[in-house]
Amino acid sequence: MALFLYFVRISFFAKFFIISCIGGSSIVIYGGKINIPTIHGGHPMPAGFISYQTKNGIRYARFCIARYKDGKKFNEETSLGRVIDEGRGIFKNRERGVFTFSVEDGYGPAPDDAANEGQGKGKFRAILDFGDSYFLYSFLAGTPYWDVFSNVMQGNERDTFLSLLGYYILGGGARCHAKTWWEGNYASVLFPKARLDGKRISEFLRALGDEKTQRRFFERYIKAVLSGPGIHGILIDSEGLPNSIDMEVTQLSNHDGDINVETRLIYICERNTGLPLYFRYISGNIVDFSTLATTVEELEKAGVCTDFAILDAGYYCEGNIKLLYEKGIAFVTRLKQNRVLYKELVADHLAGLQAPENLVAFNKRFLFIQKTPCRLQGRDAFAYICKDPVMGMLETRARVPAALADGASRQEVFETIQKAGVFVIISSEDMKADEILPLYYTRQQIEQVFDITKNYAEVLPLRVHSEETFRGHLFVSFVAAIACHLMQKLFKDKGTNQMEALRELRNQKCKLYDKVVIPMEPRKKMNDIYKISKIQCPVRIPVDN
Repeated sequence: MALFLYFVRISFFAKFFIISCIGGSSIVIYGGKINIPTIHGGHPMPAGFISYQTKNGIRYARFCIARYKDGKKFNEETSLGRVIDEGRGIFKNRERGVFTFSVEDGYGPAPDDAANEGQGKGKFRAILDFGDSYFLYSFLAGTPYWDVFSNVMQGNERDTFLSLLGYYILGGGARCHAKTWWEGNYASVLFPKARLDGKRISEFLRALGDEKTQRRFFERYIKAVLSGPGIHGILIDSEGLPNSIDMEVTQLSNHDGDINVETRLIYICERNTGLPLYFRYISGNIVDFSTLATTVEELEKAGVCTDFAILDAGYYCEGNIKLLYEKGIAFVTRLKQNRVLYKELVADHLAGLQAPENLVAFNKRFLFIQKTPCRLQGRDAFAYICKDPVMGMLETRARVPAALADGASRQEVFETIQKAGVFVIISSEDMKADEILPLYYTRQQIEQVFDITKNYAEVLPLRVHSEETFRGHLFVSFVAAIACHLMQKLFKDKGTNQMEALRELRNQKCKLYDKVVIPMEPRKKMNDIYKISKIQCPVRIPVDN
């Protein structure tokens, strides 16, 4: 690197001295009186310049002086160590600690406010997975529910809960591996007091299964979800959790002909947002329709005044219809084909169903829907007899060959074809024919929540040994399902989904030092994810030990 001195005319204000490094990136210009600095006790220091270099995320500095020896030019370099404050010329190295340095004045003491700055930051500790957990917790912190999530437990238990929540979403697998995941993830920096060894997790899940703990959570969480305006209807459905755990709630079930040894999990979702609102679990041998009354009572105690319910066909029975009318809960549900009312309605209206006046567009296809009044438990109600031609074709292909093989008559085959794709929805409310399907199929939201719970929130396999830990496990999985549902809505129609985004972000690592975390630069796909969520990826993050 060539170095030259260029002197300009002396104005009557000041003399200017320019040092220019040809072929390098540093140009230092100083004005005014030239002071010759000293090195180690007063020997004159020839004019030089400060060179900076970033290595492994840390900025270092060297003082360089041009020398000649045997007619050859070279730079004599003195390491200034790590840069603490480049603007104020504050550096740190092993020999001097924290100090100041400038080309004009040489070495000096550090200012009082910088005497301890950066102590210990230079000690490298670990490389961690960063992007997925930084994104997850930053995203959750921006939702209206973060205060609820972060106060489920207090003290050190708070760190354990939030870390375990991250493991359910980001790590996955047997909980005996949770501590290994935590140690290699930025979550260990965010929640350093977490205790995730196997035995400790089992004890912690038992604590989470405490009724008082969960009641406090639901009171605050439900209040946050239902704070918005409008009618807050509910969606109710259940799902089997197959297991062989020695619990009273693990029983032999027969659900629509599907026989399993299981426990049944009931989810209640808010209709407008699709958010999981509440959960219950029941014995595997209890049928769905016998659970509605208790579910409604528990919701009332938790602060949910239900005004509208959309129910799966398994919840329809005379007792539940009576209950809904008595509670003043409007409802929409589907009739199963073995119900007497279903058979009567189809027999009365099937012949004239496929008529032009009954044609309704829904979800990029056409159906035939005929509305007719009916009576339920002595109350006025409305039935919507529907036929989906597309589903009818599929059912015809599946049923007719079997019917012919069994020796069915032409009349029986004809009736099978006519009834293919037919279903009946009943409601306490008088709605237009083209309004009933969009309303009823909002229940797909709860099916999506169950899909999230099973595939992304680690509800299965259960991996517990008692009902107490089982209850705590369901609680963590429920909160994880809320988080995943919120992220799913964020990435909807954005060309990705929450799991793809989190997997991509896991590849963004960070370097952990004693007092600071240095994230690696995000790639384009990572930047796109941050932009979608409006989260800014930091250059450095101070760490408080």
